[in-house]
Amino acid sequence: MPIALPQLEPLPGLPSRVTVYEVGPRDGLQNEKANVPTPVKAEFIRRLVGAGLETVETTSFVSPKWVPQLADARDLLADLGTVGAGPLRPVLVPNERGLDRALEAGVGAVAIFGSATQTFAQKNLGRSREESVAMFAPVVARAQEAGLWVRAYVSMCFGDPWEGPVPVDQVADACAELMDLGCDQLSVGDTIGTGTPGHVEALLAALDRRGVGVDRIGVHFHDTYGQALANTLTALKAGVSVVDASTGGLGGCPYAKSATGNLATEDLVWMLRGAGVETGIDLDALVETSVWMAEQLGRPSPSRVVKALSGA
Repeated sequence: MPIALPQLEPLPGLPSRVTVYEVGPRDGLQNEKANVPTPVKAEFIRRLVGAGLETVETTSFVSPKWVPQLADARDLLADLGTVGAGPLRPVLVPNERGLDRALEAGVGAVAIFGSATQTFAQKNLGRSREESVAMFAPVVARAQEAGLWVRAYVSMCFGDPWEGPVPVDQVADACAELMDLGCDQLSVGDTIGTGTPGHVEALLAALDRRGVGVDRIGVHFHDTYGQALANTLTALKAGVSVVDASTGGLGGCPYAKSATGNLATEDLVWMLRGAGVETGIDLDALVETSVWMAEQLGRPSPSRVVKALSGA
């Protein structure tokens, strides 16, 4: 039987359609302690695509030493075949070595991962922020030469667990440095979930002043303090139309212990559907996928919508 739907009451000032950039298979599973078998990951991605998610970030070609949960990147893409290929199936690449492996696997899109702070750049990439930009320059150039779509993630945009508050202009500078390399899209990350709506408005305005408009921005909020939906709504009202989310609210960051789960895709879709915003996503199928994945992981989904609609 179809699930209940929110009452449709269009909210003025929002985009007519939002692209949900699904990060569950990569950002969601990279923080799992127990190994998730490759066939389970492949089935997860197939179910997500079947539920109407167009953009699904599948995995990362990072060193297995640092993120062992994603050591099966090549095998996963081989299992997925055409489902895992093309410009709507990005993979994360940390450096040229990762790009080499991604190109060998035949990917159509890649993402690089920078930082707005020096401390996290050192912890996550083993180098300064400036050195990381220099490292990414040939990655972006080579990816462009190969005809790939390129995304730039920037983490710690709304606070850093080691440095505390991060000046908005510092964040805008870090984002602009990566976009100036030629990236197609920027994902602004609230890695530890401390952002609030006013902070979101201020950062988007600062990015606009640096020449990075909302048409090239996606937002990536973690729900540590319950602010992810409020922050997302603020970004949408400012003109952003790409939102990162993780089915079931899976995720975190292995290098920032205060980072809890991502914004749950189901919670985002529920809000957007009630506001009259199209996503192309089948919420019934998405909830079923979350329930199935929770069974594979041996724990319930933290998504409020999944809990409400599945009777969990």
